[in-house]
Amino acid sequence: MNNFILEFEHINKSFFGVQVLTDISLGLPRGQVLGLIGENGAGKSTLMNLVGGVVFPDSGRIKLNGQPYTPRNPGEATAAAIAFIHQELNLFTNLSIAENMFIDGFPRLGWVPLLNKKLMRDKARDMLAAVDLDVSPDTLVEKLSPGERQLVEIAKALSFDAQLIIFDEPTTSLTARETERLFALMNRLRDSGKTMIYISHILQDVLNLVDQIAVLRDGELVDVSPKAEFTIDRMISMMVGRSIEQLYPERTSPPLAEKALEIRDLSQPGIIQDISFDLHKGEILGVFGLMGSGRSEMARILFGLDSYERGQILVDGRPHQKPSPYGSIAGGMAFVTEDRRDEGLLMDISIAENIGLVSLRDYATPNVKLINKSRLYRAVGEVGKTLKIKSANLETQPVKSLSGGNQQKTVIGKWLLSKPSVLIIDEPTRGVDVGAKYEIYSIINDLAAQGTGVLFISSEIEELTGVCDRILVMSNGEVQASFTRPEFDQERILRAAFREENGAL
Repeated sequence: MNNFILEFEHINKSFFGVQVLTDISLGLPRGQVLGLIGENGAGKSTLMNLVGGVVFPDSGRIKLNGQPYTPRNPGEATAAAIAFIHQELNLFTNLSIAENMFIDGFPRLGWVPLLNKKLMRDKARDMLAAVDLDVSPDTLVEKLSPGERQLVEIAKALSFDAQLIIFDEPTTSLTARETERLFALMNRLRDSGKTMIYISHILQDVLNLVDQIAVLRDGELVDVSPKAEFTIDRMISMMVGRSIEQLYPERTSPPLAEKALEIRDLSQPGIIQDISFDLHKGEILGVFGLMGSGRSEMARILFGLDSYERGQILVDGRPHQKPSPYGSIAGGMAFVTEDRRDEGLLMDISIAENIGLVSLRDYATPNVKLINKSRLYRAVGEVGKTLKIKSANLETQPVKSLSGGNQQKTVIGKWLLSKPSVLIIDEPTRGVDVGAKYEIYSIINDLAAQGTGVLFISSEIEELTGVCDRILVMSNGEVQASFTRPEFDQERILRAAFREENGAL
């Protein structure tokens, strides 16, 4: 019997005239975990979309269990016992766990067109037990944490006895404890004979979990070997085609004395309490905190997305009373949200239109307010070059066709065009590969060098210590400590997040 559950033979695929997969040949042994790595835009998602019946190869063929496999839609992939656990989970949050698990085919009461709710609950309860999730099948998905929702997705996969499970960046929204729980479950699934593909930019996790590693670069398979032959340095050099000696660009300019943003006693009961700090022009100020610390909520309040009860916000020395997103933009603020797909981009319009969204007024004629598209697109083109956005045509290509890293660059580009005085950026490198991370850090560094004050929110301490001039630590809605660069110490920062240490504010 063929030892491969899934085989790609000379696969080629292009979009909008750009070759995204070139002559891919790869076999996945049954009962193993394959780590699939590569930069954003390397072709990982496209390769998996071929398996899922979302797109179709231009040439070449796929085999499943030794037989030709040509799925025409995701339903056929599910029928072939293939399950996908996506970064953006495919659950209906207003439905119960049981309803989500059987959304593709509800059990009926015999020939009567009524749902067999008892059977649904019983089966769902069994599947939840299989993934060690101790909640009622009647629980609404909206009440679950990201880690619990992911376990529901896996339970759903087990409910139709999926033999191949594909995990695409599954840990980006999980706590450390939820991540450990996921990895323990994946090891049990492998022990039970399931085959898995694991896609992640967290290379240490890949090394810990998988049996072999396949590396894609610019749409080509450059290596596939047992994990014992890889180190993280080798993985990075294979992904980007060069060694990266330095993960973070050097800070090229010191912060200025002039203040870009001043926060005084900012409070919203139950969310943040008496937040006070200054952000200087040209400074990259990090904000660290555990989940629930209030860091993202604070960012939304500063930009005017959410309200606050009392306190004062000053931008460039001017009071920013009762801010709104429109007023914040007019006042020189920019906000890169942590949720780029739902809040940062309009997925169905072009890359150029997304980049130009915030700055349309700057490219409109004074009286009749018609957009000067040629002038706007020239400016957008410069931003695209600066950010190295990989696309066939910025003006016509929809942003939804880009890789995650290039979508993130597009979100940043939207704000670059507005030339902000203050940039608030929340988890800017989540789900982004190591090469694109360096490019994003460099962009932030350049903005600071031009005098922009950057408020950099991240859950990665190493990232903050590598990029920032100063780090604030939040816990329970309060600023617990502040560390300057000479004081950076990962253990002290983490202790402050757990309220075990107070730095000098």
